[in-house]
Amino acid sequence: MAEEKKITRADGTSAKTKEERKGAAMPKRILAIVFWVLGIVCEALAICVLNKYFYVSDQLLWLIIFIVADLIMVIIGSQFWKKANDIDPASKANKVKYFLQNQMGLIVSIIAFFPLIVLLLKNKDLDPKTKKIVTIVAACALLVCSLASIDWNPASEEDLLSAQGQYGTSDVYWTRFGKSYHLDTECQSLTRSKELIAGTVEEAFAANRHDPCDFCVPQN
Repeated sequence: MAEEKKITRADGTSAKTKEERKGAAMPKRILAIVFWVLGIVCEALAICVLNKYFYVSDQLLWLIIFIVADLIMVIIGSQFWKKANDIDPASKANKVKYFLQNQMGLIVSIIAFFPLIVLLLKNKDLDPKTKKIVTIVAACALLVCSLASIDWNPASEEDLLSAQGQYGTSDVYWTRFGKSYHLDTECQSLTRSKELIAGTVEEAFAANRHDPCDFCVPQN
């Protein structure tokens, strides 16, 4: 006898119309911008330390502190931005806008680190050891930040509208760590899942579960 799965309801706060989705996503977009600005401020402070616009007792330490703070702020901002895109995905009709909206985190990551790296490489007054260490730290921060900020599999407004049209307010199901939504709680890909979350397709998309299951969701 198959073990009965525990099904938890989603939060029930998903928005259905375009205007509602934009409204629900807006606070997260604002938070993303705030954290991105803080990250770029940290970059500016690192540049000030690099160019000795103000005195610090340990230049290497403070450069690393500002780079790490920059990294943290930009990554947090990018997570808020990606969450907003899950709630209110961009349309593929305008490919440039679709790319910019989904990869804004990557663009900000480059802005937040690349100018600093260029200035480090061009700086001839910095101690060679400090220059080498800080350049490596900044390059690694750029790499990590970029990888964490890219939206590798963004949803589109067309995907959401298509799913809304097919399933309306019917429940779909997903797991806490999976990336797909399901129509059948007994789907073969859920055999090892003891707990499922149930909600509308809007709630599934908002939870970053916008990939239809290959087994229980009919493929168009």
